[in-house]
Amino acid sequence: MKILVFGTKSYDKASFEKELKDYPDLQVDFTEINLTPLTAPLAQGYKAVCGFVNADVSAMTLELLRGLGVELVLMRCAGFDAVNVDFAKSIGMRVTRVPAYSPEAIAEHAMALALCANRHIHKGYIRVRENDFSLEGLVGTTLHGKTAGIIGTGRIGAALCRICKGFGMTVLGSDLYPNQKLIDEEHVIDEYVDYDELYSRADLISLHAFLNEDSYHLINDESIAKMKDGVIFVNTSRGALVDTEALIRGIRAGKIGAAGLDVYEEENANVYQNREDQILGHSVTARLCSFPNVVMTSHQAFFTHEALGQIARVTLDNAEAYANGKDFVDRSVVC
Repeated sequence: MKILVFGTKSYDKASFEKELKDYPDLQVDFTEINLTPLTAPLAQGYKAVCGFVNADVSAMTLELLRGLGVELVLMRCAGFDAVNVDFAKSIGMRVTRVPAYSPEAIAEHAMALALCANRHIHKGYIRVRENDFSLEGLVGTTLHGKTAGIIGTGRIGAALCRICKGFGMTVLGSDLYPNQKLIDEEHVIDEYVDYDELYSRADLISLHAFLNEDSYHLINDESIAKMKDGVIFVNTSRGALVDTEALIRGIRAGKIGAAGLDVYEEENANVYQNREDQILGHSVTARLCSFPNVVMTSHQAFFTHEALGQIARVTLDNAEAYANGKDFVDRSVVC
């Protein structure tokens, strides 16, 4: 079975090649070019393609791929926002994903963003490099004894609950499907509450919810107004969970005291691209970067050796299962 991996970076290729020795029936080729309607013809002669979060797997892309004989789309990420799943299903294409790769890696990055933004570590680092050892403007907040609000308590949210509890925080959860075991057995959530109560009580709020029609712009002017003044806000989930203009207004008003963002609405043009020689122009990204209490990273919360290995293994397992007519990895099939 021949697979073309689109949008390949050096670390993608290294992680896949490390695992390929265990999949002798798969032939995997790599291209740095990202998957779009314009680049889909590169898949001529392949039965499967592999894309990432920044691919454009729209109806047009899928139609072109199907015409070339491609039967399987392997998304090497947990989300499948980039894929027109209904259209793929209508033309008989299968789509898979990697539902859970190292949730601890993402939770750890979420806490790292919270700590960095809250304690101004990014500013302190730059000062010391310039031989400036002053502490003016670097005061932060002690997390011990404070309240963490975790929106979405699946695998990643649960991992962050454990971290927050280890910091000595009271932990509130908010989820459409509460996991009572996190209260009764693990004791890492003190109680589940609704969104409004979480907003009003939490000193640290971290998003780990799914993005859908109901959760789009979950964080907006109204919800931000309900939060504590100076709240620490973190998003490592999906950019569109947050109305970015509302977030900016909240930062300027002092409602958001510190923000750590690994995802944001405008990220698609930036993710995994080097744009250091470009002027971003009228850009919410540039505005967010201008705030001293905001720390931004480029969709890297997952980015550990362990996670890359898991992504490669699950993707290759799914390809092998399809080639041999077997079941896909549990919870990985989209359609």
